Amino acid sequence: MKKQQKLQELISELEVYIKSLSYNRATQLKYQRGWKLLNDFMSKNSIEFYNSQVGEKFIFSIMKNRPYENLSRKEKDLLRVANVTSEFQVTGVIRFRSVSKKYDFSGEIGKVILNYLEHLKFKGNALRTIEGKKIHLLRFLDYLKANNIFSLKTLESQHILQFINDLGIYSNASIHHVVGTLKGFLKYLYQKEILLTDFSYIIPKIGYKKESKLPTTYTKEEVEKLLKSVDRANPKGKRDFAMILLAARLGLRASDICRMKFENINWKQNMIRIKQTKTARTVELPLLTEVGNAIIDYLKYGRPESDLSYIFLCMGQPYGKLKEPTLHSIVTFYLKRAKIDNLDKKKHGPHALRHSLACSLLEQKTPLPVISEVLGHSSTESTKTYLRIDLNSLRQCSLEVPVLNSPYYIQEVN
Repeated sequence: MKKQQKLQELISELEVYIKSLSYNRATQLKYQRGWKLLNDFMSKNSIEFYNSQVGEKFIFSIMKNRPYENLSRKEKDLLRVANVTSEFQVTGVIRFRSVSKKYDFSGEIGKVILNYLEHLKFKGNALRTIEGKKIHLLRFLDYLKANNIFSLKTLESQHILQFINDLGIYSNASIHHVVGTLKGFLKYLYQKEILLTDFSYIIPKIGYKKESKLPTTYTKEEVEKLLKSVDRANPKGKRDFAMILLAARLGLRASDICRMKFENINWKQNMIRIKQTKTARTVELPLLTEVGNAIIDYLKYGRPESDLSYIFLCMGQPYGKLKEPTLHSIVTFYLKRAKIDNLDKKKHGPHALRHSLACSLLEQKTPLPVISEVLGHSSTESTKTYLRIDLNSLRQCSLEVPVLNSPYYIQEVN
């Protein structure tokens, strides 16, 4: 039986989820206005708990037997807010109703670009990487079409340089990635003898270096406080607790948790074996007793009946695979419920729990290669960023400040 839920509790979960989808400020305000009117409607009608029937009554109060096309833009937005609120309560996600942008790679150059992307896929490039390059090359293709260049035979260095010059409106990071993609594409064209000139040599070097940010971490006490805030007496709590444990105890990424299948768990050997979505690298992790018991508790008493091979599912029909933004909103919700200090100044998704695990391992003097194995890094270089948050070890590296023999400085004597 589904737990009754007050509107404010539902809104707090949904608001975090919407922010995780990077909705713009105007859209967020639209939802907030709609929720206020929905809350006023419930108060006026003495309704304590929200469900889809309440949403339908709210919609009926707005439409008043009028056809949808006769509603104002604001009234249509209110209907959208009510429908989304009901959908999220039942399924835990919002399904996008906007039409996805279709990439137009028509024409001679477009076909060559598609062949290049297939070439990258064959070489083993990650799908996420290929998708990014696809967008960059589409931008280049659109530029060529706008300048009436429909054949690579008519491509000249001035076209490439002008395209790069027009990127000035974008951030340094975007320019760096677009230019890098273009250089690789031009090298491919020359190597495959599609172009007789290697235009990659004219690509200027972009003086960009990604600034490495300090990872957000939580203390052991804060992580335990987070776990205790989960109500495990209901199916949703059982699912959420198991997923949070996978992030906090094993450092799994949200993508790997949401895509985890039954085949990834070897119960006899107490082992989790999973191919990471981000790196395509297979890792083996011990199935800790605490984690295994939480998963079993969810499978026996919380998971909906479904033939899907994914372990973690949405709580309402249709019982689809849980999405990564949903897991992010789940962790954020419980961090807020746990009343963690200075939460507004920290990142608060499952990745922060991964960082926290790394920090905890460093405090226990765990060797860097071992931490790399636990986190599934391909090399210790990726793991070295966590050395900057090991304050205790850094203090041991500090040097005494030398005495300055200068008339401009006075040495204080304690």
